[in-house]
Amino acid sequence: MQVVEGNLRIDDLDAVLDRLDAIGDEHGVAVQAFDARYVAGREHLRRACELADRAHAREETIARDPGVEIMLYAAGRRQIQDALEMGVSRGEQPAIVVCHAVGDREGQGADAHDTATDRERAACEVVAAMECLEPAETLGASDPELIGEFFDITDAERGATDATLAPLVLERVAMLVVDR
Repeated sequence: MQVVEGNLRIDDLDAVLDRLDAIGDEHGVAVQAFDARYVAGREHLRRACELADRAHAREETIARDPGVEIMLYAAGRRQIQDALEMGVSRGEQPAIVVCHAVGDREGQGADAHDTATDRERAACEVVAAMECLEPAETLGASDPELIGEFFDITDAERGATDATLAPLVLERVAMLVVDR
């Protein structure tokens, strides 16, 4: 998994999403854009990619599209429409774009890993050059209140543990596998 961080300015959402899909197709990777305010850190996205890889390897995917599969796991939701709330939308927002070669590392040697990583990096370079993306650090742009609401993490739950928000989100992400 490789990521591109930046502030995304979207006038035509369909055009931007189509361009991201085309970049993914050109490089043989899934390209998925997230509103950074919903992302509880790099590990949140990494775990979603790992779970998408595992579902792919077991032929138990929820979605046909690998990028959507990553989005579903990141959101901890089975319904695509519900998960899309984490995605980018029209207007300006801090964004994180994930480029991931879903399933390309499972049971394959170091050469496959290098090739997948090379494809991910190449896709990231193209994404980073998009005119609508202004490079900026956005992995730290999460909104704890928004994340708590989206993942239904209550104040009582947070008060009952000394865990930070990120591990609670990772728990929700992992629950999608159990919740089949």
